[in-house]
Amino acid sequence: MTSAHLLPPDWMVRLERLALGSGRRVAGTLQGKRRSSRLGSSLEFADYRSYAPGDDIRRFDWGVYSRTGKPFVRQFMDEQELMVSLYVDCSASMDFGGSLSDGKPGREAAVNKLLFAKRLAASIGYIALCSYERVGAYCYSDRLDGRLPVLRGRGSTMRLFQFLHDAPPGGEGSLSSALGEPGAMPRLPGMTWIFSDFWLGEGESAMGSILSRLAGARQEVVLVQVLSPEEINPDLSGDLRLVDSELNTGKEVAITGRVLQSYRDELEHYQNELRKIASERGISFVTLSSDMTLQEAVFGVLAGAGLVRV
Repeated sequence: MTSAHLLPPDWMVRLERLALGSGRRVAGTLQGKRRSSRLGSSLEFADYRSYAPGDDIRRFDWGVYSRTGKPFVRQFMDEQELMVSLYVDCSASMDFGGSLSDGKPGREAAVNKLLFAKRLAASIGYIALCSYERVGAYCYSDRLDGRLPVLRGRGSTMRLFQFLHDAPPGGEGSLSSALGEPGAMPRLPGMTWIFSDFWLGEGESAMGSILSRLAGARQEVVLVQVLSPEEINPDLSGDLRLVDSELNTGKEVAITGRVLQSYRDELEHYQNELRKIASERGISFVTLSSDMTLQEAVFGVLAGAGLVRV
């Protein structure tokens, strides 16, 4: 698979009709198409104010002047770009299921969690670039393994795809350690997407702390948990040795129906804790299975949560 095959052309055409569902007014630095919290030069009327010497005479409202005899100028909303930051977990636990080399975009190729996460990140990034937003991308394990300078415009698509395609798996995952590095946090207010299985060595308190820092950095955060079908509903039985893919430690386990039910209960509890941590900070949290198609993930789950919209 090459970077050009990360997303199939027919899928990219469908993404071009979408926009990110950011609910905040942005405060960027370049002209864009997203409503800002400030006044500017868009075509959307905001308010009137009294005329002052030096105001642009083209904004003078002669209609109001003829009716009231008082000079007013029209004010308009500003439209700026949204800064979108994409963080892809490339720790060892993400390299699970399927094949990283399969170039087919269908359900059979999406079972590798890391490949699925990369395609999701590429989809979100492509939507943003087509909407005149700015996009930065990072891959991380327990540190930032790679970062892509901020991109803007559809012409930057292949640079984003190449970066995601080349991001290798490996290492132990720690979101708080990675984002604790200098320069790892987004510098501008915007929207931050984190794609991970969230099988992290850190505790839930550390997770909550780093999410609070992101929220404090004026980020509208979206957590996308990617799990494989085997992790959601494991089909195991008998005496097995389970090996931690990140720590290489193993444990002998006798898998029974009771053990599997305990695992499902614990997974549900953990997801509820993540959902609670996110909800307390106004953060979106969705879970996707890596056997879903991109259409099911983007047009189903993400659109249903209001994270992307037509």
